[in-house]
Amino acid sequence: MKTLLADGLVVTMDAERRVLRADILVENDRIAAVSPRDAGAPRPQEGRAEDGTEVVDLHGMTVIPGLVQAHMHVTQALFRGLCDDLALMEWLRERTWPMESSHSRESNAASARLAAMELIRSGTTSLIDMGTTLHEDAIFEVMAEVGLRGLFGKCMMDVGDDLPALMREDAGACIRETERLIRRWHMAENGRLRYAVAPRFVPSCSEALLASARDLARQNGLRLHTHASENLGEIALVEARCHERNVRYLDRIGYTGDDVILAHCIWLDDEEKRILAETGTHVVHCPSSNTKMSSGIAPVTELRALGAHVALGLDGAHDHMDGLMEVRQASILQKARTNDPTALPAMEALEMATLGGAEAMGQADELGSLEPGKKADLVVLDMDMPHSLPAWGRDPVQRVVYQATRENVVHTMTDGRFLYRNRTFLTLDPARTLADAEKHCVAVMKRGDIPPVSLFFCGER
Repeated sequence: MKTLLADGLVVTMDAERRVLRADILVENDRIAAVSPRDAGAPRPQEGRAEDGTEVVDLHGMTVIPGLVQAHMHVTQALFRGLCDDLALMEWLRERTWPMESSHSRESNAASARLAAMELIRSGTTSLIDMGTTLHEDAIFEVMAEVGLRGLFGKCMMDVGDDLPALMREDAGACIRETERLIRRWHMAENGRLRYAVAPRFVPSCSEALLASARDLARQNGLRLHTHASENLGEIALVEARCHERNVRYLDRIGYTGDDVILAHCIWLDDEEKRILAETGTHVVHCPSSNTKMSSGIAPVTELRALGAHVALGLDGAHDHMDGLMEVRQASILQKARTNDPTALPAMEALEMATLGGAEAMGQADELGSLEPGKKADLVVLDMDMPHSLPAWGRDPVQRVVYQATRENVVHTMTDGRFLYRNRTFLTLDPARTLADAEKHCVAVMKRGDIPPVSLFFCGER
């Protein structure tokens, strides 16, 4: 199967960071060629060429690599608006954990499908997701169906007096279930779905579980995905139990290195920053989540200056899962944090959202840029909209980073397959997805005996 994406403005993110008017030839699931077009070349004609190649006219459109969300909780999509105005530990104890423990297989699937719908619409083609302790198969099944790429893993927790009983597992049983999921799902869908071993964070994991999870990941060549240093209250818990700072503790027990993904990493001292950079550990900055919860802003500019690998993530139930919005947020927050308008310029922010995420996934050789031989994961944007005009004299990367939102997305392609075409979903039913989300949100709250935040328009529809 061949598709010619013709005459787009292609932001390649290749080694030279070229932006060029070009045709992209897709063969099956990969990019076969990126061919610059002559300025006077005639506009392509949509349809089938004589050799059967489908031609898609992208004249006037901008093409970027598919965004990679390197830290997410799709299980929390049903909870948006129900966990607002709380700090991290209260947010977990009072709302998020009780709701996660009240998921059924069906509600977890509904949550994952709702998240997938928004991700596809806003240009995300890959994600690294930390599921929940229950019903992880449902998330894999939805992602297999809708066509997104990613690393997924059952969330692992075995300690904590504040955990709901269903989420505090026996460490041995937790490891056995993780092993089953690895056998069932790792490298499924021709390698599009992969497993990442996912202990939640130090306060909810015994050292025995952390060690077993580490060993299991490395024995199977898998990524380790956890949280670190998101909130001052979390750090205080770690220091009280482990008698050292969070990242230093993680480094001591083997949770640093190129196979480790640490979400957040806000409250770091200079030694911890050095550890993360020197070990090649992947840091995931989650700007909207961290600022909304008043957790802080990660020191991205300092980490990048040290050579650390930094990617972007949307995290969990924090209002939106618009990947393009998150790229803008990442850039402007570093400018505000450092009082420097040149901090984290547009190209660097886009690098974090594409190449940085590909590196965190361990798939930099296949994802993150638009080059021959790489996977055909890409997004097509119509930048001729009121919020992204005028265009004259504008840098195209700056336009994407500072102005694009999901409203600009016309097509989203993963593995050479359109998931969203001409602003229409091809792999899920929007009406059913939204109706199921409403229905299962109500069911989760009833099962967990969780009161609504407001009685205004609450209840079944």
